[in-house]
Parts: sequence; structure tokens; C-alpha cells
Amino acid sequence: MKFNYYPETDSLYISLSDKTSTDSQEIAPDIVLDFDDEGKLVGIDIDRASQVVDLTHLESESLPVNSILLAN
Repeated sequence: MKFNYYPETDSLYISLSDKTSTDSQEIAPDIVLDFDDEGKLVGIDIDRASQVVDLTHLESESLPVNSILLAN
């Protein structure tokens, strides 16, 4: 899973899979779900992210994570 923030568009993309998105569905204003060709969720796009989520804090609980990579 990857989190990508794009400040020039104030959008946050949460990539859940390496598969390519072939379909999208807006489920709420500024929230779009991306699906692969099998209908499986591959990503979440949040427009105007700084107004929707707190981008200054990231917390996880009970995730079976083997590694964490922080990149600028």
C-alpha cells in the first residue's frame, strides 16, 4: 500500500495494488474509488485532501507490516 500526496492538486492517492485501474466510481464528493478489470478495488483518490483528512499525522494500529519506507 502506498500513500501519494500531490500538493499541486491537493490530492491524496492511496494505492492498494499494483494493478492498473480500469474503472472509477465517485462515492462521495471528492472521493473516487478505482477498480481493476476484475472489479477489485486498487486505489482511493481524495481530492482537496487537506480539507478532508489530517495530512500531518499518520497512525497505524495492529497492521502486520514487515517494513516501512518513508520517502520525500
